[in-house]
Amino acid sequence: MSLGTQQMYPETLNIPPSIPPEGSQQTLWFQACGIFMCALLALATLDVLAKDLVRRNPAPLVNLFRYGVVLIMAMGLMQIKRCLWVLQRQHRRLVLWRSVMLGAVGLSFMQALHSMPLAEATAIYFLSPLIIVALSPWLLGEHFRLRQGMAVVAGFIGMLLIVRPGSQLPLTGTVLMLVAASSYAMLQILTRKLAGKVQMEQQFFWAAGVCTLMTLMSLPTAWPISWPSATDMALMVLVGILSGLGQYLLIQAFQKVPASSLAPFNYFHLLLAVMFSVVVFGQRPDNIALTGMAIIACSGLALTLPVFWTYFAALVARRNSSGLQGK
Repeated sequence: MSLGTQQMYPETLNIPPSIPPEGSQQTLWFQACGIFMCALLALATLDVLAKDLVRRNPAPLVNLFRYGVVLIMAMGLMQIKRCLWVLQRQHRRLVLWRSVMLGAVGLSFMQALHSMPLAEATAIYFLSPLIIVALSPWLLGEHFRLRQGMAVVAGFIGMLLIVRPGSQLPLTGTVLMLVAASSYAMLQILTRKLAGKVQMEQQFFWAAGVCTLMTLMSLPTAWPISWPSATDMALMVLVGILSGLGQYLLIQAFQKVPASSLAPFNYFHLLLAVMFSVVVFGQRPDNIALTGMAIIACSGLALTLPVFWTYFAALVARRNSSGLQGK
């Protein structure tokens, strides 16, 4: 999982895809898939840069540069789209709580990267969709099915394999990653509650503003702060640009096709995290941890693949129906 402004799970982006002509649906899906993969690559690269930066700089300082850049991008987007800066009164509380959850994600994830290997940290973060399923009966009133329950239990078993005694993962970093995963799950639940009520651009702007404020408030925890080198400052700005770019590419992908049709490809991000952890940082997860990561990925796929196949079955049925009508 990533440090992008709004992360990889598609239900967090409430953008109705455009309805294309019959003959172009498959082409649009392949285009969206390519854009989606580019977004994952941008956000995975963001994680690598962040992991490298927090080895030399306080995590709050890295976050400050990142959210400052994202806030500037969000303000530009608001201006281009001519959106209202003030939220409607009835939605303010949910938007602000959603923004606080996103701030908690960024602060805890970035701090955890200081001591956690990238692959293991990302794998724990991928518990988010399973936490959502576990909480949805109480917070969203959704029906909890046996298959979903089995996926949740399996995912948490995978997590226990990663953080088992003897794994040498730091307790503080592990707890921070669990806080990040839980906060992101709450973020998605709150986003669902706001679906169709608040513009994406408004949510993007207010989240960036609140995250910047929360980061400023966290700076005293890293005091005294040494001014970063010119190279690190440039990399911190790049982290912010990648965060905004990843978000923009996600929006573009989900405007072309239903978000659920791309959901299984989220786990390409976990594969990238393992690869970058080994190649860039020389931190290879042991076999038991790799097994835990595979279980978490399979548990998530068990939740997303049925929706994915349903979308394509409907697409094929629609094309066949059009073909029969044309004869």
